[in-house]
Order: sequence, then structure tokens, then C-alpha cells
Amino acid sequence: MNREDLQNEEKNRVSFINSNNGMRYERCSGSGGGVAAADDTITVGFSQVGAESDWRTANTESMKSTFSEENGYELIFDDAQQKQENQLTAIRNFIQQEVDYILLAPVTETGWDTVLQEAKDADIPVIIVDRMVDVSDDSLYTTWIGTDSLLEGRKAAEWLNAYTTAKGIDAKDVNIVDIQGTIGSTAQIGRSKGLEEGVDNYGWNLLAQQSGEFTQAKGQEVMESMLKQYDNINVVYCENDNEAFGAIDAIEAAGKTVGSDIANGEIMVMSFDTTNAGLTDTLAGKIACDVECNPLHGPRAEELIKALEAGEEVEKLNYVDEEIFATDDTVDKVKAVNSLDEEGEYDVTPITQEIIDGRAY
Repeated sequence: MNREDLQNEEKNRVSFINSNNGMRYERCSGSGGGVAAADDTITVGFSQVGAESDWRTANTESMKSTFSEENGYELIFDDAQQKQENQLTAIRNFIQQEVDYILLAPVTETGWDTVLQEAKDADIPVIIVDRMVDVSDDSLYTTWIGTDSLLEGRKAAEWLNAYTTAKGIDAKDVNIVDIQGTIGSTAQIGRSKGLEEGVDNYGWNLLAQQSGEFTQAKGQEVMESMLKQYDNINVVYCENDNEAFGAIDAIEAAGKTVGSDIANGEIMVMSFDTTNAGLTDTLAGKIACDVECNPLHGPRAEELIKALEAGEEVEKLNYVDEEIFATDDTVDKVKAVNSLDEEGEYDVTPITQEIIDGRAY
């Protein structure tokens, strides 16, 4: 399936509209919106950021398939449409409905103290998914699962340094633009910082940074603007695959060539997420390096809920292991420091069709 198909694919959903605020909810139990959960059914309220990217779609589907009626759950799903105020309303509705657990994939890191205190007062455990929250008291949420976005950014920066060094490209000739994610989100903060550290460490030229809001359309718009402002761009650091798709379209529409041979006029595109469409572009040489951000959080969230149901303690932070894929074998390993200040060595895997075919997203 190509990236346009992924972006436009319609999902079969049962929806109902909350009459007070017009927000869209879905009951995913399969029993119909008005049927109460059985006594032994665990009810989970999930407030999702939105549907801005292929990664987000895969993340949503992972949650829906995990927290299904067949697995003993009733899932009340909320699409926040990229608005924090929608998430605040959704969480309060979950509290009123006396759900057993709340899953929250926050739009941004700040602004959660009051509503999470309300959930704590109602004795409803809150599991933060994907992006982190910045709160005054970390007891306001039970646990967090997701990626180390700062490590992702550092991996990408170390790959770029290793690649340009191997190709004999001087740091002063590396001219980068950064198409950032949603400003204030954990992924944006970590990935931007990883690049900025690389700029400081290696002396690259960071020409511009602007948010593409994690969408293909905005990524294309930002890239078009940057191409008009700068005629020496040779590296585009996109903070997710959908932005990369838009950037590639803009570069090619401007009559320029996307590729890794930046010493001879090509423009290198780097990305994050490793969606199926992103890795397909990596195989085609249009994305030089794609750092994984695994979206399949449903099974991990269920493991935590099962542990909590059994009265067990759970870790506060649950980082997931992730890979690095590249269009060729120029770089085979990188060393990078994670958010816990631990240095690790990470393999870089040259992408193949077999790898793409064997992946779940």
C-alpha cells in the first residue's frame, strides 16, 4: 500500500456525538454504543491526539484491536483532533462515566495538572502513551509507555555525522533545514534537541527550523517555503514520515533531486517513524535514514493494566526498543546517549523489501 492509500484509507467505525461539546467518540466494544459493559469487562477511555499521520493511525488501530470486546474490554475512544481542550473534556467525560482506566496520548507536555488530579481523586489510574506530560507531581499519572525521542534525535544526528564523514563531506558544507513536529510535543522536543546537539557538536549549518505539524500537507508547505528562502539546502531533517513525504514532493516539484549524494547536488531527506510507506521510500533512496518510533503500544498498555489488576507495582517509565534503517550500508552502527544518560551502540540496518513485508505497520 502506498503512502497516499495509507493517508486516505477509510476506517470502519461506530461513532456517536457527545451532545454537550460536539466531540467525536467511538465505543469499540462491538456491542453497540448504548449497551453497558458486563460486570467483568474492563472499561478503558483512550484520548488520542488525532489522526495526523500514518504512525498515529497505526497507534490507534493497535489500541482498538487490543482493547476489544473479545479480549474482555470496552474501549471508549476519543479523537482530540489535535486540540488539548478536547482532551481535557474527554478525560472529564471518562471520569463521569467511571471508566476503570484512562489512556492519554497528550497533544503537548504541559497543562495537565488539574485534570489528572481529578482522575486521581476519582481513583482512576492514568497511563500516558507516546508523548510525555510535564506535571508538578508525577503521582498524577500511574505509568508511561513510549519512545525515547531524545535518543531518536541523537541516533539520527550520529548517523548523519558518520555518513558525511565516510563520504568525505566537510561539516561546513552540510546545510540543514529542520521540519519540526507539533511544537511542545515530546517527539518534537526530543528530535529537535538531538539535531541541535549534533549541530553544536559537529559544526553543521542549521539554516531554519519550522513546524510541519507532523502532517504531509504542512510538511510540503514548509519545504516549499524553505526552498524559496535557501538555495543551498542539502539535508532535510523531517521529524516524522508524513512530513518527509511532503518535503519529497516539494523538492521534486521544484525540479531538484532527492537522494544521498549531497556532494553532487542531491538533497538528503532524513525521517522518523519507519512506517511501511516511510521504509518504502527508504528502499527507493528517497529517505536516507529513518529512525524507528514503534506505534504498537496496545499490547504494552494491556500488560500494564493486567499487572495493575493483579495488584502489582509497575515501572514509572517504560521505554521501547527501536531500530534504525538506512538506504545503504555506509554506516553500520552508531553510538548515542539515551535520556537516562546511558550510552549504547545501535545497529543500522540497510532496508530490504523482505524487512518491509515482515513488519506490522
